[in-house]
Amino acid sequence: MTEKGLEFTKQAVSKFRDIISQVVIGQDASVINDYSAEIVAVCEEAGVRHSFRQDFPGVESEYVIAISWRWMINHPAEKLIVFHDSLLPRYRGFAPLVSALINGDTTIGVSALFGASEYDRGDILHQSALEVAYPITIAEAITSLTQCYLSLGLKVLEALASGEPLHASRQDETQATYSLWRDDDDYRIDWSLPASKIRRFVDAVGYPYKGALCYVDTCAARVIEAEEVPDVHIENRVAGKVIFIDDGRPVVVCGQGLLRILRCVADDSGTSVLPLPKFRVRFS
Repeated sequence: MTEKGLEFTKQAVSKFRDIISQVVIGQDASVINDYSAEIVAVCEEAGVRHSFRQDFPGVESEYVIAISWRWMINHPAEKLIVFHDSLLPRYRGFAPLVSALINGDTTIGVSALFGASEYDRGDILHQSALEVAYPITIAEAITSLTQCYLSLGLKVLEALASGEPLHASRQDETQATYSLWRDDDDYRIDWSLPASKIRRFVDAVGYPYKGALCYVDTCAARVIEAEEVPDVHIENRVAGKVIFIDDGRPVVVCGQGLLRILRCVADDSGTSVLPLPKFRVRFS
């Protein structure tokens, strides 16, 4: 689950307790905090039946609402309501918010849609958009999108509580794009990219994700924070080499532009690798 799932659960159990049959909680080892413990605490305080995904025997209710859920749900599509971190039909698939931030989209949002036999192709119930400015971290974007989740959740839950029909619109297939699944290899920084895109990448895969991975010579490290600096003319440009040390912070050559590394920690211990022990260091 996620911070968005936590806030949605808080609103749902406080305002719509009578229509909630059960809260099923997923766990995700790929993030630092999946908020599963916090969601359990909310359910216990409200007296709402809950279980972890691996212990869940099966759906008993008429409708299912999926928030930050990445597993298959065996339930009729017209009774399954999915919340997705994009303005569909763009960014169908996996980690859509991460992809949108890496791409530098200035409008992000959330879609509430019916389930479908193919992922994220169901009819759309509601959407909520949000304008963002860069730089922005994934944590900041998630917090901002929480309000979109709550407003859409309120509309859906109010309709279910009152018995009103749920009206939805078909997606425009000509506008569909996809966001691929990500694994540990996708955290790796590609220093041949422009500094602006690397900066957005660092911000997009930071907390609650594990952070942008690189090697500082032979040491596996995570770049936690970085910023662009004005480029200089380099006669023999090699992406990843340190060109300057600025107050103990290395400035790294990118495919285009330069990136100052503000915070970088060893992947195994979490301790800072800055300041660097020497000048001639290659980030790879």
